[in-house]
Parts: sequence; C-alpha cells; structure tokens
Amino acid sequence: MIFSFKFSVSALRRGVPPSYPHVVRRGGCNTAAFMPEAAGFEGVSGRAALQEFSVSNSEDFWAAVARQRLSWIRPFHTVQDCDLSRGRIKWFQGGMLNVSVNCLDRQVHICPERVALIWERDERGSEVRYTYRQLLEMTCRVGNLLKRHGVRKGDCVTIYMPTCPLAVASMLACARIGAAHNVVFAGFSADALAERIRDAQSSIVITMNQGVRGGKVTELKKTVDTAVQSCPTVRHVFVAMRTETLVPMTDRDVLMDEMLKEDVVCEPAAMNSEDVLFLLYTSGSTGKPKGLVHTQAGYLLYAALTQRYVFSYHDGDVFGCVADIGWITGHSYIVYGPLANGATTVLFESTPVYPDPGRYWETVERLKINQFYGAPTAIRLLLKYGDQWVNKYDRSSLKTLGSVGEPINTEAWEWYHRVVGEGRCPVVDTWWQTETGGICIAPKPSEPDEEIVPGMAMRPFFGIKPVLMDTEGKVLTANNTSGALCIAQPWPGMARTIHNNHERFIETYCQPYPGYFFTGDGAYRSPKGYYQITGRLDDVINVSGHRIGTAEIEDVVNQCPAVAESAVIGYSHDIKGQGIYAFVVLKKNMKIKEEDLYKQLNSVVSEKIAKYACPDFILLVKRLPKTRSGKIMRRVLRKVVESDLDSLGDLSTLDDPAAVQEIIEGHAKISMK
Repeated sequence: MIFSFKFSVSALRRGVPPSYPHVVRRGGCNTAAFMPEAAGFEGVSGRAALQEFSVSNSEDFWAAVARQRLSWIRPFHTVQDCDLSRGRIKWFQGGMLNVSVNCLDRQVHICPERVALIWERDERGSEVRYTYRQLLEMTCRVGNLLKRHGVRKGDCVTIYMPTCPLAVASMLACARIGAAHNVVFAGFSADALAERIRDAQSSIVITMNQGVRGGKVTELKKTVDTAVQSCPTVRHVFVAMRTETLVPMTDRDVLMDEMLKEDVVCEPAAMNSEDVLFLLYTSGSTGKPKGLVHTQAGYLLYAALTQRYVFSYHDGDVFGCVADIGWITGHSYIVYGPLANGATTVLFESTPVYPDPGRYWETVERLKINQFYGAPTAIRLLLKYGDQWVNKYDRSSLKTLGSVGEPINTEAWEWYHRVVGEGRCPVVDTWWQTETGGICIAPKPSEPDEEIVPGMAMRPFFGIKPVLMDTEGKVLTANNTSGALCIAQPWPGMARTIHNNHERFIETYCQPYPGYFFTGDGAYRSPKGYYQITGRLDDVINVSGHRIGTAEIEDVVNQCPAVAESAVIGYSHDIKGQGIYAFVVLKKNMKIKEEDLYKQLNSVVSEKIAKYACPDFILLVKRLPKTRSGKIMRRVLRKVVESDLDSLGDLSTLDDPAAVQEIIEGHAKISMK
C-alpha cells in the first residue's frame, strides 16, 4: 500500500507597543449566541464576564460545557476532584465516553461526506482529501488490525510517523480500542526513540518505510529497526509505505496493507474520563524526557473549546495548523480539537521554504485556509525573504493568524499582521505548553472591538486564572510587574502526571509554589492587566543583580532593520555574575559592517531596555540550531559557550545539525580575540 494515494474505502518590554483593534467584526456580543451554555449562567453578559464566571464558578462552567460539547456513554457525577498541592487532578469522574466517537462517529452521523483531513503532501499541488466517513473507516481498520495483533485496552502504542492521514487514523484507532498512544516526532534518533518506547513499555510500533519532507527522504524504518534492538517489549512493527522504496522486513514486521483485510466497523471501548488517552514526551531539566500523561474527557473538551474560541473557528472553515503531529500542538490543533468540532483540518508535510519561500501562502490560496497557525521562527525565516513571496498569492480566505511555540517578537508580529494578514486578520499570540494540553493565554476570545497588543499573549482563556509570584512565593497583585507565572486553579486540559513518576510531577509543577501549578515561565503583567511571556525562568539572565529575560532582549535585537532573528543566552562572567551572548542571523542579502551592526544593536538595546542589557558578545551566524518544530535550542548554545561540547547531547532532532558546528567554529574565533 503506497500511502501517496487516497484510500478507496467506505477518512517584553516595559514599553508596551501600539495596539490594534480586532478589525473582523460579527456584530455586537450576544453572549448566549457566542457560547450557548452561557444562557444558563445567571447575570453573565459579555465575554469578560463569561471569563470571570468560568474562574469564580469553575464547576458550573465546566459541567455545562462538558455536557453540551461531549457525547457521553455514561454521564459524570463529579465535576472535579483536584488538589494541586498534592498533584491530584481528576475531572468528570463517573463519566464514560470514547474520544474517537466524539471526533468521528458523531460527525459521520451529521455529515459523512464533509472533508475531515486535507493532506498537504511534500509534493506541492498533490493534496489528498479524506471525508469523515473515510477517516472513520480507516480508523476502524487500524483498530481491528491492532486488536488482532494483541493490543488491549490500557496498552500503549508508539507511533513514529510524519504528519499524514494514517498517523491521525492510528492515534484515533488507539483511542477507539482503549489503548494509549505515544507519538514520537519522526526526526528523533534511534536512541531517543528507544528511550521513549522503553519508558512507555510499548509492544507495538507504527511507522513508515520512509519520510518525505522538504524534498529530502528520511529512513524511518531503518531508525525503528535500530531502536527496537534495545526494546525487548516490542513484538510487532507495523510499516506503511510512503514511497515506492522497499525496506528490509523481519518476522516482527507487519505491512499496513493488512488493514485492508479488516472490517470497517470497530466497536468503540467505553473509557472512564480519567483513563489515559496518550503519553507525550517533553524535555526535562534533568535531560531525561518526561512522559506527560493526558486523559480522555478533560483533554478533549479543552482542546475543542480552545480551537473554536481562540481562533474564532466557524463551521465550514478550513483550519491550517502547520505543526507536526509529534508535538502537543499537532495533537491538540491538528487532530483532537478540530475533529471534535467537525472541522476540516490541514496536515502539512512539507517546510515553509520548499520548493520556495512562498509555500505556506500558495497552500493558503489553493486550500482556501481560514485560520493559519504557525511558529514565530518560521515567520521570522519568511520575513527574511521579503514581501514578494507573500504578495504573490491570494490570502483573502484568511480570517485569523496564530502564533505558537515561543514568544513572537514585535517586528515579526507586525509583518505577520500587515503583510500576511493584510492588516485585517487578528494575530493571536498563544501561550501554552505540553503540560497545559491547550492554549491558556491568548488575545482571543474577547469582545469584537477589543485591542490586541503585538507580542503579548494578553488574556487568560476560560477557566484559567494566572498569577505572578515573587521570589519568596508570594502572589504579586499589582499590575506593571513581573514574576513567575503560575496558574491558581486546575482546568480540565492539564496533564495528570508523568508516566511512572508522579513524584517528579509533584516536584516539578506542584511543589515550587504549593497550591499553584508552576509553569516554569516568567511573565510580565502590563498596567492594563495583559500578560506577556518573558521566557523560561531558566532563560532569565542576572546581570549585576538585574534580572532580565532572554526573550525581552531578543525582541529588541530583532527590531534592528538588519536582523532576521536572534537567540540570547547568559554565560558566567567574573565581574557581573552573568554576561549576555547574542547569536544573530541577518536578513537575506543584507550588507552591513560588523562594527556598525554592533553599534546599532547596543544602541537599540540600551535605548529600549538599559545599558546593562547590552550583549557582551555578538556572533553572526547563518542559522540558529532549531528542532524540526522550530524551537531554538538555547541549551545547545549554552553548552558551546561553556565549552562543554561533550554534553551537547542528541542533535538528531535539529533541523540542521551542521548549524552547531558553524557556531562552535565562530565562537572559537571570538574566544581567541
């Protein structure tokens, strides 16, 4: 089965930047029309009041939304049983449901021929569409195949696949039969994959012969073969064919062709609300990945609610999240959120610059995408190539632009808004984490004419109560202040534990500020009460007693006309405690003397922040070390500057590992001066 055709089955600054009004209006705010459940919330009028109600009357809010938005096999009897200080988080107890039924069967019942997935393959112009009926049948076939090979309720299946329809069907098939899934990003090395398989204790791995991305082929089956050599629990490897290339097969391997022999009906398992839906591994400060656990009802509800309201999604829209399914963004905003809402969701297999820097915008034009959700690093990359690649294509279908993964700098935000969105699309800079399950702070939802401030996540979502804490663990109540970002009460979408290590979960998230969920991020709350993420707290630099977030410096550096993007880290300094080291990428074809650039950067940083924030070292590089999902690997930069090259760790997850060697050589030259 070559998986390139359609199945024929019966598928921060203290100086706040100028704000922009939300220019897309849908008339006045009728609260009940906006959220039907609000009709039962006495005295609630307007979205700000709705948010306040969702926090102060959390159980009433979530109970009403859960009853209305999810299809239950058995209703829940207890809305929540949570104690953050002890790491106990339980929602909708007594309830039973099946996540795949909520994502597929109920959509098929209403509109079976609605398009569920548009697979934007690496080869431009060769997209493939799958209806909800086709996706349900594919899911059932995979579910039956897994059951025939011994997968039972409570097992965990590891999925090592690129973003494609069969990966989505595999996730949903696990949910259908009551197995958990563990999706591992298909750029991880064999060692990294093996570590995750062993921790999840998977007996089944699903993969492809090869992956295709940006015109390059990756040997996925070969990586799995190497990984499972050290994974004694693995009994079978299921292999789908993305290309025509044959790969070596063993007695352990099963071709996914076998699924075509399976029935198109698979009885859905009745799952308790708090049964495990999936594990997803994220980096930890110790270097050992954390297998975060998300459960059934609460996660699905939160993903669906945020997808609809943060992006102003309406029935019939085409939702374009260009992340990878290997990350939480892909789980929540490619798969579970959109499908639970009956949306048409795009699976983007390629890169922003393949075969040219117009790829995103050509895709928007061809697929008529209404909501576009991407990473700041990609926006900054495309900004380098100029406006012409954007203006070449019709983007009139766009209604909302989103940003995810890290704080977006002001220049990139304004380019995204002005050029890509033609000044008419609101830009939602979203803050959330693997741990939170879905978006927690974003400019939307808000009243139609409320302002949006560039570079700020701004407003907490329904049910989210952010607080800032000082170094002594006290809540900071004033505005125009910075502190450690915590969330004061539980919400349904949050992770429940770390797989096989609840003690680590409590130590990481619950103990630093007892009674609060500690995010690990720092934030600034503006005079108007808006939130701006200042970066990880371990990305805070202390220069001569002055604490400053790396994201704050990067935002200012990126405003320099010659700069495309930057990464800032702290390093040990004999006098100041920590110094500031900036890695800078120039815009394409930009010609400027290094001496002049250094003067410009120091001048703008001094002006916008303070002299103490000026970089001690500036290294010009062609590219920054990034994961395939677009996150800058500041940990790698720190190791290079600290001359701790033996601890660089696994670089196979980087988009371009060669970037690290270039940085090592550049730093060596600076060190010799």
